[in-house]
Amino acid sequence: MRSARFRRTRRAGAITLVSALTLTALAACGTSSSDDGGGSEGGSGSSDPAAPLDPKTKVTITIDCMPPAAKAAELKEWKEDVAAFNKKYPNVTIDGRSTPGQCLEPPRFTAMLKAKSQPDVFYTYFTDLPQVLDNDGAEDITAYVNDRTVPALADIDPNVLGQLKHENKLYGLPTSNYTMGLLINRKLFEKAGLDPDNPPRTWDEVRTAAKKISDLGDGIAGFGEYSAGNTGGWHFTAQMYSVGGDVVDASGKKAAFNDELGKQVAENLHAMRWEDGSMGKTQLLKWGDLQKQIATDKLGMFLAAPDDITYMVQQLGADYENFGMGPIPGAENTLAGGNSYMIKKSISPDKIKAAVAWLAFQNLTVGEGQFNWERKKRDDLPVGLPQPNFWLNESKKKDDAARVQHATMPVENFKTFMDNPVPGKAEPPKAQEVYKVLDNVMSGILTNEDADIDKLLDTAEQQVDQVLATQ
Repeated sequence: MRSARFRRTRRAGAITLVSALTLTALAACGTSSSDDGGGSEGGSGSSDPAAPLDPKTKVTITIDCMPPAAKAAELKEWKEDVAAFNKKYPNVTIDGRSTPGQCLEPPRFTAMLKAKSQPDVFYTYFTDLPQVLDNDGAEDITAYVNDRTVPALADIDPNVLGQLKHENKLYGLPTSNYTMGLLINRKLFEKAGLDPDNPPRTWDEVRTAAKKISDLGDGIAGFGEYSAGNTGGWHFTAQMYSVGGDVVDASGKKAAFNDELGKQVAENLHAMRWEDGSMGKTQLLKWGDLQKQIATDKLGMFLAAPDDITYMVQQLGADYENFGMGPIPGAENTLAGGNSYMIKKSISPDKIKAAVAWLAFQNLTVGEGQFNWERKKRDDLPVGLPQPNFWLNESKKKDDAARVQHATMPVENFKTFMDNPVPGKAEPPKAQEVYKVLDNVMSGILTNEDADIDKLLDTAEQQVDQVLATQ
């Protein structure tokens, strides 16, 4: 499975990356599927799509994003999972596809879809569904997914599954999800006389805390924001959600941010930057910049998903103990997303069944595959982050308990975030194009003390309306 950093790449529009695992420009990990749309390779599969895969079925499936050799522990676990899967399905060959570093970058993903060269089981972000369907790339797996083929199906958050549906048809199965919260530097909170176990819960409290942190001096900023590489628009959207606003209306055809809530968000950021001086002088930041600042004790807080912490520890040399999280300030809604696997359109029914069986085992079973926290601890991989966590009911209780039991980090640092869940809200249509426009709002606010906020929002509204009109 790809690192948490890469799950954010396409949703944040960062084509030129500060990668969570490498700092190189990398190729796509998927190659073309060997399947021609025909039947199985000599098995005895059932013709009923709702029936589980027959263990006697002989079939080969190609799968995206097998961990590269550079990620030795993750690759070891992948191989262990394949061996365990083959104990039940000895005739299914898992042909994993991998390249070092990033699995798929946006232009390559688009080119792959257009060429119909994706593997049988290919990795996507939740926001990729429209593009995949526009290119007729994914199989409708509704008939193949039920409580016999995916035993934990009833315990998967329906809001997460809903992001993989179109017109009530299911096109993918989740591997991970995230919601954004307020990531804090506990050391700076304590130095500024703030309680790191109680991060700010409103934007007024954020502003007050940011000023206290920036008053520590030594180039420390209290609060940080993005304003380049589509990440500024991404975070403007998150802030709009947090106060109950939106960036696109319910029809999906008109901008919705040029209102009192949009002005409130913009004016608050402008005041923090120019009146309080609590956001630092260096701006036009994109993904990776704020992480470096907070990891080196130069930033007090910013909006993030919990998996940013793993990147900062593994790649920047930070300590888990130095970070904490609270819910997104305002807490009306929070931006939510995630990643999934989809199954290539027109491959054989037996291959679809094999793919569903593999995904159910490796990604959707508490205590197995990616949720085998005991093994992850043994392999010195991070355990204890509050996400991915799309479980409900008994599955959630079991998984939460295992995370705590085998934690490799102080899980109590995330208690405020965990105890105060905020409703997740999906990214807008044409997300990356909308974010690109909204970057201009964020950069205007944060680089120009005399910025005309009304004009910035008016111009952005016109441009987003044009973007949405091309759907």
